[in-house]
Amino acid sequence: MTERTRSWIQGEELSHTGGAQELHNISCRKPQPAPSDALLSYNLLSLISLLTVTMNLLVIISIAHFRQLHSPTNLLILSLAVSDFLVGLLLIPVEILLTEACWIVGSTLCALYYMTDFTICSSSIGNIVLISIDRYLAICDPLHYNTKVTVNRVRFCVCACWLCALIYNSLILKDFLSDPDAHSSCYGECVVVLNYVTGNVDFVFTFISPITVIVVLYVRIFMVVVSQARSMQSKVVTLQQTVTMSARKSELKAARTLGIVILVFIACLCPYYIPSFTGEDIVDSSTATPLVTWLWFFNSCVNPFVYALFYPWFRKCIKQIVTLKIVQPHSSHANIL
Repeated sequence: MTERTRSWIQGEELSHTGGAQELHNISCRKPQPAPSDALLSYNLLSLISLLTVTMNLLVIISIAHFRQLHSPTNLLILSLAVSDFLVGLLLIPVEILLTEACWIVGSTLCALYYMTDFTICSSSIGNIVLISIDRYLAICDPLHYNTKVTVNRVRFCVCACWLCALIYNSLILKDFLSDPDAHSSCYGECVVVLNYVTGNVDFVFTFISPITVIVVLYVRIFMVVVSQARSMQSKVVTLQQTVTMSARKSELKAARTLGIVILVFIACLCPYYIPSFTGEDIVDSSTATPLVTWLWFFNSCVNPFVYALFYPWFRKCIKQIVTLKIVQPHSSHANIL
């Protein structure tokens, strides 16, 4: 998952007159780190990029290839893995280049980069919300889960999630897309500025609302699990309660694993928004790569390792892929679960 790279100006939008226009002709400069620090940073970030691409590609191949994994929940995991894969393939390499160099490929690519960045981030948030809803229905309404949550419906929701992310960010970045250089103060800078109203609307839609939904759903899941545990202990179990306890071990384990993914996501999301709570400005651009950017990127790298740690089927899939058994006839029908 990726950082919402942007600048929020608490108040009126920046205006560029006189001196600002003169500065636009000056090349942006970056502080030069010590060669040893630069080499260490480059190697570390390159490793994160390689791991992010490789591990998420394994998730994508596993779920797409093996028929046993074509479940609604795994389709949501697949969508999240695609967004994380794009982070490692597209966004991290660009940020690596920008740690030592300024933006020199023009305003059009600047606009395209931020549009891609924003869209991937929004789709990741949407996927996390969909995963929370899926786990809520599986645990809290197991009798109707299979009828309510079907593969076709999940496919529709995933496509709608990506489409809405694209449309939403097209509206949020409307002014920036029409004039990417409007707020650049010097040559080699690629910066996004959202005014007070747009910035706060985006803050509500990309942080407050999703986090609220996720927390409420998982609190509800926790309450249901506790209630079921008490019912089993008291041995007062009606027929309906017995069926309701099809919050089976597999479902509970999936809820726990995906809950860890969600907690890691929130932990990587919060630091970026801390200045918003304190009333400070959040200013990011191509001339500065804050630590929170790499925290976002690290989150995209972590998710597949969570799956490998808690999902035996993923470890089996990795073995099948690495040994090239997936190229054998009928390998998609292999027993993975």
